[in-house]
Amino acid sequence: MDDFPEVRQFEERRGAIVASGADFPYFRVHQGNIRDTTEIGGRSYLSFGSYNYLGLSGHPAVNEAAHRAVERYGTSVSASRMLSGERDLTVRLERALADFLGVGDCLALVSGHATNVTAIGHLVGAQDLVLHDALAHDSILQGCVLSGAARRPFAHNDMERLAYLLRSNRSRFRRVLIAVEGAYSMDGDLVDLPAVIELKQRYGALLMVDEAHSIGTVGDSGRGVGEFFGVDRSGVDLWMGTLSKAFASCGGYLGGSPRMVSWLRHTLPGFVYSVGLTPANAAAALAATELIVAEPRRVRTLRRNAELFLGLASAAGLATGSSAHTPIVPCLLGDSARTLAVADRLYDRGVIVDPIFHPAVEEGLARLRFFVTSEHGEDDIRRAVSVLAEEVGSTEG
Repeated sequence: MDDFPEVRQFEERRGAIVASGADFPYFRVHQGNIRDTTEIGGRSYLSFGSYNYLGLSGHPAVNEAAHRAVERYGTSVSASRMLSGERDLTVRLERALADFLGVGDCLALVSGHATNVTAIGHLVGAQDLVLHDALAHDSILQGCVLSGAARRPFAHNDMERLAYLLRSNRSRFRRVLIAVEGAYSMDGDLVDLPAVIELKQRYGALLMVDEAHSIGTVGDSGRGVGEFFGVDRSGVDLWMGTLSKAFASCGGYLGGSPRMVSWLRHTLPGFVYSVGLTPANAAAALAATELIVAEPRRVRTLRRNAELFLGLASAAGLATGSSAHTPIVPCLLGDSARTLAVADRLYDRGVIVDPIFHPAVEEGLARLRFFVTSEHGEDDIRRAVSVLAEEVGSTEG
């Protein structure tokens, strides 16, 4: 494998970063919990690179729940849940998630990425079609590959194109699955969920919504795009989300009708043939879910901070694209080398942000991606945007 051309191409891309004079921006070792700040090499940084949206990773109640779970159950359930890996913690978590989502039942799995792969791979097959937003996450694309179904992307949030694809293709396939995301992590905008539901119902399709970045962050109480748009939850066949972001844990979930979830619980390969959630992860996610409900101010503070960051960035003339109603704010710079240079300068000035460039986004659409949290203070947000504007301005021309 050392001689694969893919290996050589990767090494060339990595070498180009090093040759630019910038520090390699990935795999930095953090020396503690990441909230609004983090520590690297003994230095404190203002962090906008973490998905700890509500500051619940590291919360005393979440930590204590994980500690108690390990003391009682150990560090692993050591088997698939169907056999000897079932624990009351995970059952309680699924009930709490179902209540939080407003659906009949929920199934928790050990990986968010794998949840999409196994769900799509199980729901559709060679006689079927998947229609997905062009900005769909890799896990959705990998699920399509596994399924063997045909797939057709439609331009981001382009409902006219989606309608055309449904009109042209629905009668040719056994099942058509529409796969969208609640909030798109590269652009920081929301799906037009009411329009997608209307099209799904009109053409008799299935609808799966990936809420990795919208659950816990969007809607008045953090219950996602379903709450934000006030839709009937049954209008979506499968609500998917991750536990590694607002829920301060690790894993994924699938929510929907009790009948469908029961079928998945007994047949879904990524669940049936996989070990169950660790006790610590199940306990942490359960505690976080309870805190989101008990402390609604966290979601309100997150929304206020995100609006402040976006407003300041726009006022400073920074290109934030279509970002709205989410805690994700991109700064589009276009050129990969420039994006890396600005990220490196921000790092030198004590601000961490992720540089994103090809192949993660199209060439010419490189960006810095800021993740705002409820823990960021107003002064820190103002400082970050000020420093960003200065460094972006210094690289113009």
